[in-house]
Amino acid sequence: MLFDLPDASTLYRALVERDEAFDGRAYVCVATTGVFCRLTCPARKPLPQNCTFVATIGECIEAGFRPCKRCHPLQPAAAADPTIATLLAALDARPERRWSEGDIARMGFDLSTVRRAFKRQFGMTFLDMARHRRLREGFETLAGGGSVIEAQQEAGFQSASAFRAAFARLLGCAPGDIAGRGALLADWIGTPLGDMIAISSPSHLHLLEFVERRALPTEIARLRQRAKGDLGIGPSAATERIRAELGAFFAGRSAVFETPLALDGSAFTRAVWAELRQIPPGATVSYSEIARRLGQPAAIRAVARANGANQLALVIPCHRVIGADGSLTGYGGGLWRKQRLLEIEQQFRRNGMAPAAVAGG
Repeated sequence: MLFDLPDASTLYRALVERDEAFDGRAYVCVATTGVFCRLTCPARKPLPQNCTFVATIGECIEAGFRPCKRCHPLQPAAAADPTIATLLAALDARPERRWSEGDIARMGFDLSTVRRAFKRQFGMTFLDMARHRRLREGFETLAGGGSVIEAQQEAGFQSASAFRAAFARLLGCAPGDIAGRGALLADWIGTPLGDMIAISSPSHLHLLEFVERRALPTEIARLRQRAKGDLGIGPSAATERIRAELGAFFAGRSAVFETPLALDGSAFTRAVWAELRQIPPGATVSYSEIARRLGQPAAIRAVARANGANQLALVIPCHRVIGADGSLTGYGGGLWRKQRLLEIEQQFRRNGMAPAAVAGG
């Protein structure tokens, strides 16, 4: 689990001292460089506020971080397993390849053996690793002002059509439709629980979702329509603010989100969202309880629909709503992620850091 690790101050001290006792047991994700390292890395040490510590390499990769070229955090697993070493070398040699199970089989490997080996060492499959590597590189090139063709090449796609299709599956539109600046700007935020897409105006956050959410392309299409197509890629002040607040949340420093929010919904939906923001971190309530608090005890299904319409994950904490029987029920980011978020927030509660959330915008 995420908090089976020692506290962040202990791990940061281990990083500074290059304590070999933690080698392979914990990894540091550095927000300012986008890389992850072993705690024995010889590189210059980042500031503590830019560090997030996790237990597995898979968590680093799923959060969008790349392996450090100084400490090579993938090497121990490769040295321990020739199958992993061969496939990692193949990925490095052909990052542009659209890897498939057929490719793995043609290299003479048993698919189930490879799947178990990568899941055991990294917490993710080889194909997952290859996919994350490709799309993140392309998105960051666009966010940095690069052209679509530069993003395609950086992402390792030989075919422009293949890059457009992969990008469209993620964001619901072709990269050329949102490349450059716009009234709203999309940006990529890595977290210990996976990559997120943020869309902001200069002053307000309009969307924050995990990239796996099935409704993400539809949500982005609605935002593009409301912005009359004026959606671009790049950083904004609001996105940088929520990035910092997410970093503080996952580092265990703060559970308060104060980034101003642009809320679009009916009066009832907005009332549900406001009520969600009053649930303290570490606490959970049922849909029926929310309906009761709003003075409409029969509106349980309407509350559930408003909960599902939330497109500001974590900031409007719909993950804190559970079934009347205590079950986790649905969550657009995945039930495993909902469970992890609730576990993270228990730390704030135990440490006396669980104030009511502050309403934004």
